Amino acid sequence: MAVQAAEIPQNTTSAVDLGPAVALSCRECGERFPLGPVFACESCFGPLEVAYELPSGDVEELRRTIEAGPKNIWRYAPLLPVPADVASHPNTNPGLTQLVKADRLAKELGVTGGLYVKDDSGNPTHSFKDRVVAIAVEAARAFGFTTLSCSSTGNLAGAVGAAAARAGFRSCVFIPHDLEQGKVVMAAVYGGDLVGIEGTYDDVNRFCSELIGDPLGEGWGFVNVNLRPYYGEGSKTLAYEICEQLGWEIPDQIVIPVASGSQLTKIDKGLKELIRLGLVADKPYKIFGAQAEGCSPVSTAYKAGHDVVRPQKPKTIAKSLAIGNPADGPYVLDIARRTGGAVEDVDDEQVVDAIKLLARTEGIFAETAGGVTVGVTRKLIENGQLDPALTTVVLNTGDGLKTLDAVAPTTGPTATIRPDLDAFRAAGLAG
Repeated sequence: MAVQAAEIPQNTTSAVDLGPAVALSCRECGERFPLGPVFACESCFGPLEVAYELPSGDVEELRRTIEAGPKNIWRYAPLLPVPADVASHPNTNPGLTQLVKADRLAKELGVTGGLYVKDDSGNPTHSFKDRVVAIAVEAARAFGFTTLSCSSTGNLAGAVGAAAARAGFRSCVFIPHDLEQGKVVMAAVYGGDLVGIEGTYDDVNRFCSELIGDPLGEGWGFVNVNLRPYYGEGSKTLAYEICEQLGWEIPDQIVIPVASGSQLTKIDKGLKELIRLGLVADKPYKIFGAQAEGCSPVSTAYKAGHDVVRPQKPKTIAKSLAIGNPADGPYVLDIARRTGGAVEDVDDEQVVDAIKLLARTEGIFAETAGGVTVGVTRKLIENGQLDPALTTVVLNTGDGLKTLDAVAPTTGPTATIRPDLDAFRAAGLAG
């Protein structure tokens, strides 16, 4: 769906200050458009993404500037669609989360080349969505929007609510009616409007697309619809941080959860930008996508050798990945094949086992999406698709406290005893 010119606020021009961003470019046909709240090409209906004039000149100076920058994603402001003074704006300031060297998990999985977990549960609302929303907020400011909105499987709703509260926007977000309670509470606590839609995430997304084209949506910035080109760029910061935290090196292999597929495609874009800028050495790398078996349209297409991703009706505990018709699915297939990676899936039981494995070995409590990624990593190693002798980074994109229902039925006290030593000994817990 292309947004017509009449729907774009009057102050939207290419002169909008979004730093190095100079235009929107169609990913399919390459046609360029002025910076504005549009997301589909008027000629071919392909997705639009941000085009830049990136810094040129002294690479070492750029590296020093980044390293001396804020302890959040704004250290990469010269590479993002944000104004140069972005760090002074009220925002949640996400990023620079831990890259954990996961030696105990590596031993369990048989990885010898170095295994790392990029743990994005440390962001302000405990998921990677804070990154993408932070960028979208800056676009919303530039285009004069007054309300922030989104369609969400949970984490994004919370991130939008928090960012809107911090930045002084009204928020109204839309979610499937049957989300995990932890995510519902987190989305609602920030005081914006939270609307449950009867249906799946794809139903929610269709409703939001209709609202954008209606007068009711005037002045609304939907972070993952009409602001999607800018929003998606926030995921590039994961690539930037991983490489910087590895001493400005690209890992050999990265395993990334796939919902819409945008995160995976933007991490690939970020890696290519770092190479082009000379901030990292050009080297081969493999990107792997991870899905839950109960919603695995991209994995199914990959295994069948198809280029078209056929929609599925989600049925999985990994609700943050439950997008049956992923917008970036075909691009995920292209990247996995181009880099020599793959797209794989695991069932719900394997997801729960992987959540517990990561918690037991590294003290990281992942939400179900993290369980999908760790579970797929284990499966890829067993299948011989992921080389355990190479440096591997696995993404955990959210906090397990949001998806307690997934592990609660099989997790609880080791024993319940009387408050005396004899009972403790009898329970076999004395060591």
